[in-house]
Amino acid sequence: MMKTGIVKDARYLEHITPDYHPENHHRLEVIYGMLNEGDMAGRFVEVMPRFATNEEIGLIHTPGYIARVSATADKPHTMLDPDTHTSPKSYDAAKLAVGGVLESIDRVIASEIGNCFALVRPPGHHAEASRGMGFCLFNNVAIGARYAIERHSLERILIVDWDIHHGNGTQNAFYDDPRVLYFSTHQFPYYPGTGGFDETGTGEGEGFTVNVPLSGGQGDSDYIQIFERILKPVSLQFKPRLVLVSAGFDTYFRDPLGSMNVTPKGFARLTRLLLDIADQSCQGRVVFALEGGYDLEGLKESVKAVLKELRGESILAEEEMNFEDVSSLSIDLVLDRVAGIHKGFWEFVTV
Repeated sequence: MMKTGIVKDARYLEHITPDYHPENHHRLEVIYGMLNEGDMAGRFVEVMPRFATNEEIGLIHTPGYIARVSATADKPHTMLDPDTHTSPKSYDAAKLAVGGVLESIDRVIASEIGNCFALVRPPGHHAEASRGMGFCLFNNVAIGARYAIERHSLERILIVDWDIHHGNGTQNAFYDDPRVLYFSTHQFPYYPGTGGFDETGTGEGEGFTVNVPLSGGQGDSDYIQIFERILKPVSLQFKPRLVLVSAGFDTYFRDPLGSMNVTPKGFARLTRLLLDIADQSCQGRVVFALEGGYDLEGLKESVKAVLKELRGESILAEEEMNFEDVSSLSIDLVLDRVAGIHKGFWEFVTV
C-alpha cells in the first residue's frame, strides 16, 4: 500500500480572522480532529512544514507585495481587501502554508511518499502576484508549481482546481506558460468573476488553460463526466510530471458559500480519477493543497474521503467505482462547448 503524507501544524490555527469570517481556524480543527479517529490515526506520514523563503515566495509574488504582507506581522488586525484579513501570526502561517506545499512536493518527488495532502491555511488560489484577495495571502499551489519547475526541473505540471471559485491568481501566474496546464471547474458567474470558457491562455500558453464554468447545482455525476470527458484526455496528452490539486470543498452540497451538490463519495471518485491520471503520467505523484470549504461537517467528511482514496482505502464500493454515470443535458452542453473551444489544442475522442 502506498504511503500518503499529510501536512498539519498547529501554527496554521494562529491565522485568526474575525468571528463572522467563514475562513477560520475551526476548519482545520475539525480536520485535525478527524485525523485522530480510529480509522485514521497513525495511517499517514506526517510531513513537517517549513517557512518558505522570500525567494521562494517571490517565484510568484512581487517584492513589494511580500513586504506588504510581512508588515502585518505582530499587528492586531489588518485588511488586504474587504475579505482578506490578517492577525499577528498570519504572515508566519502564510509562509508555513507555502512551505508545507513545497515540502510535500520535495517528499513526493523523492519517492519518500506516494502522494500528500497539505492541510494548510490560509488558502492561496486567489492570490495574485501583487495582491492578496478572496481569503488568500500567498498562492501556495502556484508557488509550488513554479518551484517544481525550477528546483526539480519538471517540465510539465498539471494543476487541477475544483474549488467552487475560479483560481484567478493561479490562472494569471501561468496564462502564457505552456509548462503548466491549469484546469478549473467553478461556478460562473461568481466570485472573482474570471474563468469564462474563452479564457484559454495567451502566446505560448494558449490552450494550456482549460476552464469549465458551471451555472450551479451540479453534483457528483456531472463532475465525474467533466473529469472523464475533458480533464482525463487532455491530461494524458499533456503528460504531466507532477499533479497539483487546489482542493476546495465548497462544492459540497451544504456549503454556505456554494450552490453545488457534490458529496464525499463524489470527492473520492474525483480523487480516484486524478490518481489514475497520475499513475499513467508521473508515477502517481500527486500533491493536494487545501483551499476552500466552509461547512465544517462536510469539510471533515470530504477531506476524510479524499485521504482514504489517496491511501488506497476507498470509501467507495466496487460498483460505485465502476458505475457508469449518466450526464445531464446541461452538462453535455457545457462539455461540448469546452471541447469545441479547445479542439485546436487537444483531442476529445470521448466527447
